[in-house]
Amino acid sequence: MTSTRPLHLAAELAPGSGRAAPGPDTAARTVALARLAEAAALDFVTHDDSFARPGLDALAVLARVAPETRSVGLVPTVTTTHTEPFHVQAAVATLDWVSRGRAGWRIEVSPTGAEARLFGRRPAPPTAELWQEAGEVAEVSRKLWDSWEDDAEIRDAATGRFVDRRKLHHVDFQGATFSVKGPSIVPRPPQGNPVTVVDATRPAARDTAAHHADVVLVRASSAEEAAALRAELHRSARAHGRDPGQLRVLLSLTVDLDAYEGGPGALAELIAGWHGGGAVDGFHLVPAVPERDLERFAAGTATRLRDRGLFRSAYGGATLRDHLGLARPVSQYATTGASA
Repeated sequence: MTSTRPLHLAAELAPGSGRAAPGPDTAARTVALARLAEAAALDFVTHDDSFARPGLDALAVLARVAPETRSVGLVPTVTTTHTEPFHVQAAVATLDWVSRGRAGWRIEVSPTGAEARLFGRRPAPPTAELWQEAGEVAEVSRKLWDSWEDDAEIRDAATGRFVDRRKLHHVDFQGATFSVKGPSIVPRPPQGNPVTVVDATRPAARDTAAHHADVVLVRASSAEEAAALRAELHRSARAHGRDPGQLRVLLSLTVDLDAYEGGPGALAELIAGWHGGGAVDGFHLVPAVPERDLERFAAGTATRLRDRGLFRSAYGGATLRDHLGLARPVSQYATTGASA
């Protein structure tokens, strides 16, 4: 039985994320790959990042990609360990502004002592504590994005009033390792809240994913395993008071279209089968060689999926939330009438 649920597709662009050795990491390379993904109408692209290896800053690179693309979502990995939550949320909000509502962020933690020594602020806590902290960063980021109501900006040159101070709100957040007073210094992003992505491959990340993510990435060796993970995430999301229908679960799959038996056609069959059976909401593809495999996916796999009526031929909306079928959230302060 074929599912009528929308199929969501995304791809990783960072060199060396698949099985191949890392190649050159340049902004021009990333722009070219993002344009290829956009021509295939993928929901979004990701750019992995880590303090554990050298390379360009993912968020800065995708900010460079933003004006060179029109529709594809842009999701850099952003590490919440050793970084300041206030700065992190401002940077992600800025990416949403410069991309005109196409930004997300993939939350990651830095668990090693070597990464901690780069900063010299504190030793590396246990991984479970880092993911608890990451959840608090996600929570305070939403509060800061909401701290400007949508109509807070006045920009009245005649009176010299730029903002209605009654529509700016202190968040007064106290976490286990940080506190933030707010409000943000960046007006509310076009999407209200940029899309939050969490890789829940590791069990330690799953509660944070279920509590805070809009998109969850998982890995599984069978459709049955993937379906069980999706059901587990839905149960946990419901336990946190969330609507599981607003959670997108994507299978993260390494693809080598130079060596898989059956090539792009076999990949199309796998995607159609797993999605149609309800195991996942879509796929996050990690190409072994992005320059080669993403082009073959766009020309072969995506075309086959469109021919079967399973994937879009063009974007139907302007924002990443539109692509994913996610509602734009109302500011929590506008809703509750909280005072500044």
